[in-house]
Amino acid sequence: MPLFVLHCIKNNIMTKEKIINHLISRYPALRSCKKDIHNACQAIIDCYQEDGKVLVCGNGGSAADADHIVGELMKGFEKKRILEKEQKKILHSADQERGPSLAEKLQPGLPAISLNAHASLISAIANDMDADLIFAQQVAGYGKKEDVLIAITTSGNSGNVIDAAITARAMGLTVVGLTGESGGKLKDHCDITICVPAGQTAEVQEYHLPVYHTICRVVEEQMFGSMEKDY
Repeated sequence: MPLFVLHCIKNNIMTKEKIINHLISRYPALRSCKKDIHNACQAIIDCYQEDGKVLVCGNGGSAADADHIVGELMKGFEKKRILEKEQKKILHSADQERGPSLAEKLQPGLPAISLNAHASLISAIANDMDADLIFAQQVAGYGKKEDVLIAITTSGNSGNVIDAAITARAMGLTVVGLTGESGGKLKDHCDITICVPAGQTAEVQEYHLPVYHTICRVVEEQMFGSMEKDY
């Protein structure tokens, strides 16, 4: 393997560790989750490198977290992402008036879908099929083996989230669970389970946010180069 490739790999590993260690320094109780956070980051990076996408689901506050994660992935999170020259050229040629502005303002996104975001579809699934299938049906429709499902439930026992995880694994997706300290029933249906050290819903959610922010930081660093922030 060429030396410059080895150098890049080493730098990426060091940066990943630096970002995750920064999380642990701020939230020492999350040290028990460090390996699983690391593995979740790598699973999502592998997904994007294979032209996959990330699906995210959860209920209540976790539904808001699902939308939040998608927001960090689909546009610049901690850095402005720049379109490649060829993409800019295509936009310039598509429309001489508005194309140049689009070429400068648009950013490359990391494909991600919140399964909570489609009210009409969710209500149709709940009414016509079964309310517990609102996420599983979408996984069946959107999912492919290169994808990752991030399944969020503070208790680990939300039936609709568990059904989504079961469906995802059956289809060959990688399932990352984000839950509380027990892991609940969900942990039996995940490839990677991040069980934050709390049992009360609000406290679990308070840990979830810095965990998924860290994952998004690591993924953005890997996919779009060094970030300016010094951790």
